[in-house]
Order: sequence, then structure tokens, then C-alpha cells
Amino acid sequence: MHSLERGKEHHLISGITKPYIRAIAVALADPIVLERRVSTAARRNVTTKILAKLLVTVVACSVAASVVVQAGAHDHDSQPSTDPDWLELIASMDKMHTAMGAIERSGDSDVDFVRLMLPHHQAALDMARTQLLYGKDPQMRRLAQEIITDQQLEIELMQRWLKQQQPNQAKENQTAAVNTGKDN
Repeated sequence: MHSLERGKEHHLISGITKPYIRAIAVALADPIVLERRVSTAARRNVTTKILAKLLVTVVACSVAASVVVQAGAHDHDSQPSTDPDWLELIASMDKMHTAMGAIERSGDSDVDFVRLMLPHHQAALDMARTQLLYGKDPQMRRLAQEIITDQQLEIELMQRWLKQQQPNQAKENQTAAVNTGKDN
């Protein structure tokens, strides 16, 4: 074999998986079998690489399109709207985000959960009220009314629960202060 042919075979073999390498080694005595196996394996390998690149491209395009759509849907400042229903919905969400952002971590995951859920539920109430003012679909209006009823009850439950936690928090603070005083 010429050195040029050997280089060509090496190039084809470098991208082939181990089972094909073994078959190639067995077929080295017969150059026709070798060429047939390498060519089939090389074609499979190239096809797999092309399909993988195509899949990556499709996924990347899908993600990019999703980001563009989400940016357009959430960028409510870039396109001022005079629709009162839209403005009220956005105002409800902005108010919720501000309220949630102002909450400081307590160190108690249950308390933190409830304290964060309160503005979340209040935003749901505000948005449901907006739906009742402007919405026309009977099914969505019923859903809005159910949200108002359910979320209001849950807000009251969470507020009661938080009030019950305050005596426990005060006791824990007193215990910590007493224990700190004993260490000195």
C-alpha cells in the first residue's frame, strides 16, 4: 500500500468506535473487506455527527426563540400600553415583586415561605379582581371568583399562623439571650 492510502485509512479509522476497530484489524489481510467496513462505519459516523449538529442547532434556535418571545412578553416597559386591564395586571405583579423583595430571611423556612406567599396571594387577588372588571369569558370569570374566595381564605390562614409563631419566636429569642448571658 502507498503511504497516501495509509494516511487515508488512518483518517477514516480515527472517528470509528471500538467494535469497528476490531473488525478493521481482523480485515487488514483483505483490503476490499477493510475498505467496505471502514466506508460503512465512516458513513455512519458522519451521519451521526451531522444529526447531532442538526439537533444542537434546532435546540439552540428553539431556546433563542423562547428567550425572544419571553423578553417581548415580559418587557412591559418598552411598549407602553393604555389598556387599563393590562396596566392593572402589570401593576399587581410589580407590587408583588416589590413586596416579596422587601422580605428579609428569618432563618425559619416555614415563616419565610408564609411571608413570601402572602404578597403572592395578594397579587392573585388583585389580578382576579381585574379579571372580573374586564374579562368577558364566563369560565375565566368563574375561575377569578374562585381564586378570590380561595386565596382570601388562605391569606387569613397564613396571617393567623404567623401570629401564632410570634410568641414562639419571642420565647426562642429570650432563651437565646439567657443562654448567652450564662456563657459570660
